[in-house]
Amino acid sequence: MTPPLAELFAFACVARHRSFRAAALELGVTPSALSHSLRQLETRLQVRLLHRTTRSVTATEAGEALLAQLIPALAQIGGALESVNDYRAQPQGQLRLNVPRTAAYLLLMPLLPAFLQRYPHIRLDLVCDDKLVDIVSSGFDAGMRFGETLAADMVAVRVGPPMRFAVIASPGYLARHGTPQHPAELAQHNCIRHRFDDGALYAWELAKDGEALQIQPDGQLTLGEQPLMVEAAAAGLGIALVFEGYAATALADGRVTRILADWCPAMPGLHLYYPSGRHLPLAMRLWIDHLRAALETCGDG
Repeated sequence: MTPPLAELFAFACVARHRSFRAAALELGVTPSALSHSLRQLETRLQVRLLHRTTRSVTATEAGEALLAQLIPALAQIGGALESVNDYRAQPQGQLRLNVPRTAAYLLLMPLLPAFLQRYPHIRLDLVCDDKLVDIVSSGFDAGMRFGETLAADMVAVRVGPPMRFAVIASPGYLARHGTPQHPAELAQHNCIRHRFDDGALYAWELAKDGEALQIQPDGQLTLGEQPLMVEAAAAGLGIALVFEGYAATALADGRVTRILADWCPAMPGLHLYYPSGRHLPLAMRLWIDHLRAALETCGDG
């Protein structure tokens, strides 16, 4: 007997998350109901699909083989069902997007209210992640990254203007320690370092007139969030390198001063990317149109 499609969807979701709890949250069911559904599927197929322990859930060899075939098949079914959305009076559906924090804070959040108010039946699930992930195997409809870090074999649509970094410090700090005129002088200063989620420290990338420098700054304070780095710089704790959008308010009210501005050229803007060869959901098309309209409004289309 062919298993119900709902059980196959449930298995794929659990195998992708490696967690009944996380999969249950995505599917809107209880973990116990999901576990029962998976046991029914294994009974129908007469094979164990998942290894279950108190700490983890992983696919068995049979489960991995099934999942490899299911992922493209379920995507095709989802696309077929999504095509019906074009005929509804009110667009609906869910979009799961994987985006870097900078995209969420500086680009997406200001644009969300108008989009969600215009399309009340569309659900948008934003997952902030600064690491590159496999959006297909992770269950995302699309990802968003800067132009130089786009995934291969994907359709990419530019949805954000060029962006720049800003080197900032408080007026008080600069009065006490002097203002660097060249990036090499940063070695004599207390810099606020940025640590990524994977533990790596960001190396400052600065360029001017064809000269490109990569500097690993030193300093007392290391932070993982750029808004906190702005506040730390405003408190006189050192020099920080952040996206200029994060520093805009502090620059405007004079709490920080921008230095080495000519060493911070524009960089490629944000791109939305998604797998090629798939039916593009209506909700995704509307989201792309919304982002591109905003890009044109800001005068960089």
